[in-house]
Amino acid sequence: MPEREVPDASLPEAHSPDPSERLELPDVGEWKRVSPKHVLVEIVGTIVNGVVICGGATLLWLLLDQTWALWVGIAVLVVTVVNLVFEPRRVRAIGYQLRADDLLFRRGILFQRFVAVPYGRMQLIDINRGPVARWLGLADLKFVTAAASAGVSIPGLAEADAENLRDRLVELAESRRAGL
Repeated sequence: MPEREVPDASLPEAHSPDPSERLELPDVGEWKRVSPKHVLVEIVGTIVNGVVICGGATLLWLLLDQTWALWVGIAVLVVTVVNLVFEPRRVRAIGYQLRADDLLFRRGILFQRFVAVPYGRMQLIDINRGPVARWLGLADLKFVTAAASAGVSIPGLAEADAENLRDRLVELAESRRAGL
C-alpha cells in the first residue's frame, strides 16, 4: 500500500491572510477602513500629476527637440498607468483602530507601515479637505505629535466621521495629558 503524505500542522496554509494576521499585533480587532470613494481622489491626483509631467516632457520634446524628454514622458506615462492599476488595492490597505492607549494606523501593500500614536502624545488634530475630496464629502485627519517624524494622516474619511473622530481623539488626548 503506498504511503500518504500527512500535511505538517506547523506549516501555514496557503491563503492570503488579513493584514492584521500577517503582523502579530496584540489587541487588534477589526480595522476601520477609509471610504471607498477615496479611490477616486487618489486616481484624480495620479492622473493630474501624470498629465502635467507628460505634458511638460512633450513640450520639451516638441519645442527643443530633446529626445530624452520623450523618454521621460513615456516613463512617467507607464508609472502613471501602473499606479492607476494598484490604486484601489492601496486604498483598501489603509485602516485605523482606536485601542485603549493609542490609535493604530496602517497603510501599504508591499511596504507596509504600522504606526501607533499614543493619545497623550497628540498635540494637534487637523482636518484637511482637497477639492475632489470636498466634492465627494471626504476629509483627511492629520495628527501632529510630540515627535515630528511620527505624523500620521488618515485619508478618505467621511466628513462627519472625521469630525467625530477628531472630537473623540481630542477628548482622549486631553484625558491622557492631564497626568503629565
